[in-house]
Amino acid sequence: EYQVPPRLFEVEITETVLMENMQNALESLERLNARGISIAIDDFGTGYSSLGYLKALPIDALKIDRGFIRDLCADENDQKIVQTLISMAHSMNMKVIAEGVEEQAQFDLLGEYGVDEIQGYLLSKPTEARVLEAMIRDPQQHLGSPANVVQLRP
Repeated sequence: EYQVPPRLFEVEITETVLMENMQNALESLERLNARGISIAIDDFGTGYSSLGYLKALPIDALKIDRGFIRDLCADENDQKIVQTLISMAHSMNMKVIAEGVEEQAQFDLLGEYGVDEIQGYLLSKPTEARVLEAMIRDPQQHLGSPANVVQLRP
């Protein structure tokens, strides 16, 4: 109906769902990826966190769980984990998205670390479907509207 190109879609899947049936997940994700749909691992670091599946699955993006972002500015261990995840994902040609960004200091630090995109209340609270539909139908009218994702790197 809307004729939206598949490359504009991103499917998010949690680690837990992946581990429930790895073979089925692999087949499904490969079909989506073959159609040009991007695949992101959501809440990375809270589930099984097997690095093996990062190599085995057609993953385009890694979403760092908000649990590592919450105390990022004060907790050196969170800082090291986040920096390592960003470096690892980038070395595997994956985009990195930080979830749960609520403070400007977190935003600034994540920008220094090289994260690609952020999500969180700092930018916007969740958007209702009707508002999102209006933004899609008339993007020019909503250019100044808050979004749920901000791209930090091209």
